[in-house]
Amino acid sequence: MDALAGLLDGPRARGAFLLRMVMEPPWAVRIEDRAPICLMSVRRGTVRIAPPGGGEPVRLGPGGIAVVRGPDPYTVGDTDGTAPHALIGPGGHCTTLHGRPLSEDMVLSVRTWGNAADGGTAVLVGTYLLAGEISRRLLDALPPLLTVPADARTGPLLDLLDAEIAQDEPGQRVVLDRLLDLLLIAVLRAWFARPGGDAPAWYRAMGDPVVGVALRLLQDESARPWTVASLAARTGVSRAGLARRFTELVGEPPMAYLTAWRLAVAADLLRESDATVEAVARKVGYSTPFAFSSAFKRARGVSPQEFRGGPRVDAQELPDRQQSLP
Repeated sequence: MDALAGLLDGPRARGAFLLRMVMEPPWAVRIEDRAPICLMSVRRGTVRIAPPGGGEPVRLGPGGIAVVRGPDPYTVGDTDGTAPHALIGPGGHCTTLHGRPLSEDMVLSVRTWGNAADGGTAVLVGTYLLAGEISRRLLDALPPLLTVPADARTGPLLDLLDAEIAQDEPGQRVVLDRLLDLLLIAVLRAWFARPGGDAPAWYRAMGDPVVGVALRLLQDESARPWTVASLAARTGVSRAGLARRFTELVGEPPMAYLTAWRLAVAADLLRESDATVEAVARKVGYSTPFAFSSAFKRARGVSPQEFRGGPRVDAQELPDRQQSLP
């Protein structure tokens, strides 16, 4: 498992919010859904995205893809800076700025929404509704808004997503979820590899012949009773050499990285499975539930049981997306 695959393994799309937005200018929409990640790609026309937290608006043309990192609100509209006329809240619930529901007024067909069926602007939108715990390291590495131009890798995925998004076949949600995952991976690979790109330390470290091997071992075999010495033996370097090189490239010592990874995996298991605390502890490499609970509480401030039962935004708790946006 490489760094990007490992980080995306937790927050795989599950019932993601996907639609085709078709608009005739002038138009603008305020997004306040608090989603962790949203992908947008223009199929025709041009859009202007005002990033979260302010900053210069970014224009996106056909084939271009934007990734917006939540949860702060942002605005998407035509190129003239039109004031928003609609607001998108959690679960894709759409209203006017004064709260009047707009969903039924703007439904055009299956997963297609807008103010004109033949509008001059068409945008594919894919939104991850849940932030998996492992994705924190990934989300922290991303700016509030990033864009990549159209290229040969993302083009076929966009064509397929465009063709599938308006279909209503058995298993359609799973198909769309996996297409969204593929598109996100392709976009992030392109963005991290761009000329002059400032990829995060853990991503660059995967290319190191020693530290990259160590990272893969820690991620793939996180339940093993690793020590710096045993990890150094597997990578073929001295204990001191591995510790120094790992810390320089990753930004933290090997065992600190392993602890954070184990607890991130555990957090996903607690939220996304019915496994007992004891089973989760064993799966991520703790010999006893007590040792696991102590480490978890030090890192998260709550016990595993409290974390499992704590508040969260879940797709099942949001308004029915088919009754809000299609």
